Amino acid sequence: MTEHNGKALAVARSYFDAMASKDADKIVSISADDIICTSPIGELNGAAAFRGFQEGFSRMIKKLTLLAAFGDDDQAVIVYNADTHPVPNSIVAEHLIIKDGRIASTRVIYDATPFAAYMATVQPH
Repeated sequence: MTEHNGKALAVARSYFDAMASKDADKIVSISADDIICTSPIGELNGAAAFRGFQEGFSRMIKKLTLLAAFGDDDQAVIVYNADTHPVPNSIVAEHLIIKDGRIASTRVIYDATPFAAYMATVQPH
């Protein structure tokens, strides 16, 4: 993968900016209707499920800091630090596939262990 200003990299940067500003509408607008999101918590299919995933994540975010972004016309990788309410300083990498200018899929990679430890301490409503 090369680092230059390809189409996928531009979409990935827009996606990161939308996550950082907690803008689920923007995220969905640049995602395919049949987007596939794979993460340590499982696989989600479709824009509605992806919106729910992003809305849940946005409620946890204190701050996102972009560490790296690489891409070409078809795929991109973003790496960022996620400072969240349950877990500070979690490093996240996402591999995005872009088709027709929209996110067709993303693979979200992070260490889920500290999030699971936090969830074990939370009392159900």
